[in-house]
Formats: sequence, C-alpha cells, structure tokens
Amino acid sequence: MEDDTPGTNGRLGHAGTFAVWPGWLLLMHDAGVNAANVLRRAQLPGDLFSRTSMRLDSVTYFKLWAAIEEDAGPEGGPMPLRLAKRMTSDWFEPELFVALCSDDMNGALARLAKYKRLAGPMALHVDRTEQHTVATLEFLDRAPPPPPVLMAFKLVFLVQLARLATRGTMHPVRVGWPQPPQSALDARAYADYFGVSVEKTLVPTVVFSAADAQQPFLTANHGMWSFFEPALRQRLEDLHRHATTADRVRSALLEALPAGELSMQAVCRKLGVSSRTLQRRLQEEGTSFQQTLDQLRNALAHHYLQNSVMSGAEIAFLLGFEDPNSFIRAFQGWTGSTPHAVRQAHSASKGLTTPS
Repeated sequence: MEDDTPGTNGRLGHAGTFAVWPGWLLLMHDAGVNAANVLRRAQLPGDLFSRTSMRLDSVTYFKLWAAIEEDAGPEGGPMPLRLAKRMTSDWFEPELFVALCSDDMNGALARLAKYKRLAGPMALHVDRTEQHTVATLEFLDRAPPPPPVLMAFKLVFLVQLARLATRGTMHPVRVGWPQPPQSALDARAYADYFGVSVEKTLVPTVVFSAADAQQPFLTANHGMWSFFEPALRQRLEDLHRHATTADRVRSALLEALPAGELSMQAVCRKLGVSSRTLQRRLQEEGTSFQQTLDQLRNALAHHYLQNSVMSGAEIAFLLGFEDPNSFIRAFQGWTGSTPHAVRQAHSASKGLTTPS
C-alpha cells in the first residue's frame, strides 16, 4: 500500500526522496521547537516523526526546514547553533552515527560523502591537500533553492560532530555559504561558534586544517560500523536501483559540469550503458538527453541569477557553455527572456539593487 503523505511516494529509497528520522523529534524538543507547529507550517501529517521509513521529496524537505526556522523564531540565536548545542553521541541519527564510528574527520567525511544522498537532497564533496581538508555541499535540487538555515545547519553539523568525536573545541579554518547571516547578532554568534567569520561562498563550504582532520576520534568503533554498514549499503543500492534513467543522467551531469564533460558519450561511459540504450530508456520516460541537460542548466541558471552576483560570463562557464552568447541564446529558448531580465525581476521583487 502506498503512502499518501504529501511529498512522499511510499517507496523506501526511491530516487529524489529522503529520510526523516524519529530522532529529529527529540532534537527539536530539546532545542525548544514545537514539532506539532512545525508540521502544521509545512503542511505535513502530525504523526510524521512516528512513521517508519518516512521519506520526503526535495521541495517538502526544504519546506520542513523552513518551518523549523519559522517556529524557532529569532530568540535564543540562530536555529542551527541551538540544534548543535543539543547534539550528543546518543542522539541516534544515521548520518551522525556513520561519522562518529570513523577514525578521524577525514574518514568521517569520506563515509558521509558516500552515504549523504540517503539523508537529504545533497551531495558532499571532499578535497584533501597537504594543508587542508575542504568539504563542500552540492544541492541536487535547486528549484526551489535550499533554505539558508539548512545550509548553515549542515556545516554546523560537521563542526559539531568533530567536537563530539574528539572531545575538543576544533575550529575550522574557513566557513561560508551563499547567503551568510545578515544581522550583526547572528553573524557574531556564528563567528563565536566557528572561531572564524562566515564568508559568502558560491556553495556551502567548510575547511579544516590537515592536522585537525587527522585528529583521532575517541568514538571510533569498527565493530559497530561493520555491523551497521551492510544495511546502509543496501539502502544506497536500493536508491540507485529505483532511480529513473533521467535521475541518473542528471546526477552524472551535475558531477561532470565542473569539467565540462557534458556529451552523451561521456555520460554513457559514466553510467556504463550504450548511447542507444540510454536514448531508449529516456524516451520510455518521456524525455531525452538534451531535454534533461536543458532542464538542469535552466534550474541552475535561475539559481545562480537569483542567489549570486556572478556575471553572465561566469554563469555560462559554470553551465558548460563555450561563450556567454551561447548561454544567452539557450536561456531565451528555455524561458523566452534574458538572464539580465530575470535577475532584474528577482531583484525588484526583493527590493534589491541589480548587480551590474
């Protein structure tokens, strides 16, 4: 029997749906958030957190987070910091457990990167150098854009788990997200927590020193991890198995965008299928490779135009276009408008000044 909850499709591990764990009820209670009010604001069932295998789609997942922030209100400081103060190693949430069982922060980030898509509409990318470990978040669904409270919490979560696991006050080298706190009080609260001021960055980013990232976790537990990992691995396989071909193509294109490898041949190599098979499967789903690419580029273009001050040339580069004119022509074909006009309209609706 299928679940009739808004934002769900009743199938565990279905592509585009993400888990809501009962532990969130306890965490919100401890942070002074009324779960019943949150669910009403998000137009979700009152027994959401008591259901087993509860999953939401991206839009509903974002609405839930926005409702958490609305119910919390400004008193008591930023919501992500209030939640962090209530996080403990006995709060059983798979994402936290996966990390705490690791040997160090590098190991925790590697595991989170592998299983991140089970916990939300996002991917975690980790880059290690001799001096730093850089973790960045990529939201897989940018229409609508993810609420800033969610971006902030995910970075606070990474710092808090490092402190829980090492029993120390580890401070990142750098922290930033696209819409950093506007009020001076919130900015100071985050700076006090992180030990550095929050910057404005294109994607949510946290940077640890190499020494901190290698600091041993006192919570490392290989026995528990070996017991728990098979279930996580199975759920990840279920996620991929139930994913539509269009979902898999979008995921491959998102990963390929930075390198500009957007050809069908490149995507086929990544997915391990022939171009004929890929075209046939997409056709059966009522779409095509070009339509999938255009829809992804269109969503990303709107996100960048409405949430950044990047120039048209910079956006064109990020979307894999050879030159800005090609991007403008494509955008007009998708929307019937120009990137500049869309940015102006968005700025006017928010009472902002349009970047030149």
